[in-house]
Amino acid sequence: MASQEQYHKGAEAGLADSTHSSDAKGNATPRYSSDNEIILTGKTSPGVRRVEQLSKHITFTDRVFLFITIFVLAYVYTLDNTLRYTYQPYATASYSQHSLLATVAVVRGVAAAAAQPTAAKIADVFGRAELLIVTVVFYLVGSIVETFSNGVHSFAAGAVLFQIGWTLVVLLVEIIIADITSLRARLFFSYIPNAPYLINTWVAGNIANAVLGVTSWRWGIGMFAIIFPVVVAPVFLCLWLAHRRAKRHEDLADYQTPFQMLGFPKLMVSLFWQLDVISIVLVMGALGCLLVPFTLAGDGAQAWSEPHIVAPIVIGFILFPIFFFWQTKAPHPMLPYHLLRDRAVWGPLCMGLMINMTWYMQGDYLYTVTVVAFDQSILSATRITGLYTFVSVLTGIIAGLVVFFVRRLKPFIFAGTVLYLVAFGLLIHYRGGASPANLSGLIGAQVLLGIGGGLFPFPAQASIQAATQHEHVAIVTALFLALYNVGSAFGGAISGAIWRQTLPGSLNTNLAAVSSNATAIASAMYANPFVTVYEYPIGTPEREAIILSYRHCQRLLTITGICLCVPLVIFGLCTRNPRLPDTQSIATAEMSSQENLVSDDKGNISRVESAPVQRSFGKKVVDFLIK
Repeated sequence: MASQEQYHKGAEAGLADSTHSSDAKGNATPRYSSDNEIILTGKTSPGVRRVEQLSKHITFTDRVFLFITIFVLAYVYTLDNTLRYTYQPYATASYSQHSLLATVAVVRGVAAAAAQPTAAKIADVFGRAELLIVTVVFYLVGSIVETFSNGVHSFAAGAVLFQIGWTLVVLLVEIIIADITSLRARLFFSYIPNAPYLINTWVAGNIANAVLGVTSWRWGIGMFAIIFPVVVAPVFLCLWLAHRRAKRHEDLADYQTPFQMLGFPKLMVSLFWQLDVISIVLVMGALGCLLVPFTLAGDGAQAWSEPHIVAPIVIGFILFPIFFFWQTKAPHPMLPYHLLRDRAVWGPLCMGLMINMTWYMQGDYLYTVTVVAFDQSILSATRITGLYTFVSVLTGIIAGLVVFFVRRLKPFIFAGTVLYLVAFGLLIHYRGGASPANLSGLIGAQVLLGIGGGLFPFPAQASIQAATQHEHVAIVTALFLALYNVGSAFGGAISGAIWRQTLPGSLNTNLAAVSSNATAIASAMYANPFVTVYEYPIGTPEREAIILSYRHCQRLLTITGICLCVPLVIFGLCTRNPRLPDTQSIATAEMSSQENLVSDDKGNISRVESAPVQRSFGKKVVDFLIK
């Protein structure tokens, strides 16, 4: 039996004091490829080796302080995200382009998807603190561009830059948590950066109401360009203090930065190939060309024959096979194929893709539907749209505590996906109307959706981390979050296409039955619903026609959503169900099952000698579902 001592004091609380048993002083020899190229990614990448040395010098007190600073940072960026979700419809509507809301969401999703794997590799190459600086730059510039935008195109450009910064900070926080926690406790600690939603769900409505009451959405976005850098500083300080302590103990005596190892010119060339920049360009081009046109096509079949709609879609379809072909030839491919063959990896990844694709079917235009079809105020609509996040975080925190004791994830994943499906069934029924019963149905559906959302997205992320060793945690986490954002882009594209294809025609048809000015009202409602809707109070024939149109559109969206829930449940069943140890990773992760190796909760490995057993088909199915 081989012992792997990976943790010191604090292991019982789920806080890892070191990363690997092989973290010996001076273990900083760079790895070379066959052509003497220094490998900057993987287990021996500079950032990974440095964080392994730093983690030995982060005390229990340091961890507590780090989690506090992460909570404060997360409070700000989650509040910002909640508010921007409210401000974004007002921004697009202020340019009389409210229907482009889905387009902005798709562009943000594409940018986030491409940024994730790249950011993970940058964190491994340069380090966590360095990525934090990059995050601040994108976050700051994006917020400023959005604030001073003079059209929907410049607003979308700012939204892309902001989304990259926001995506990077979310990923970085998850990587840092994975660096310093055990698998058993990771689900619970992963909810620390999401815990602020428990507060922000209720205060965001008041803040949005106050901001929009005295100024515009511009200042509501712009103020975070000042706040965000301030709250990043304490997290950076924690990482810097650990770095200084490691240098004082000479654990980084042999450490060289990538610049010192290669020099600037060679480093740029190495980064180009090892970060797989070609794949990044192909992914952004393929997703952007394929998805954005779906949100831009007007109503009617003739819209799909227009060159500016057809050409990008064709290019997008062509770029996807080019991307996968390049992955087979790339010297450092973006996709780790040796990991993707395991259902413990591809199962959660497919779930990551489906989570937001499904959610966007009801969530993309939920705020607009709540204001128009349910006749709710800004405050009420903001709180209702934030209810999913509040309930999912509360459920997730409780689930994290339960998982700490039961050490299993799959039962929670399966239960969550089933509840997701049931919630969409309720949303199909409660999709508009000013009666209290309809509003209660919407709230109940959002609560049930939130319970489901608290039981499987983060457990799926923890599940994929459990299937890999530490040096691959950053990249598989990035791939999971990347597909999460790809799902957002697909969801935004599908919901945007349904919205644009059905709502204008439905408004014209229903309003024509009650008003001689139907075309003008329909155009105004479609371009800027938040202003136009108040001209037609509840009870007027025009408002009833508008609500009927919104109910029809929301019905199509939620039916699409419940259909997408079916593969989500199936992928949930495809995940594995390992026992979560007290160590940072399962000691036998990525090892062949033919070696008959098992590990206990402390990371001790032993070989099990067993004779081959002939299993029936039924036994194989049962093993697939529970193991």
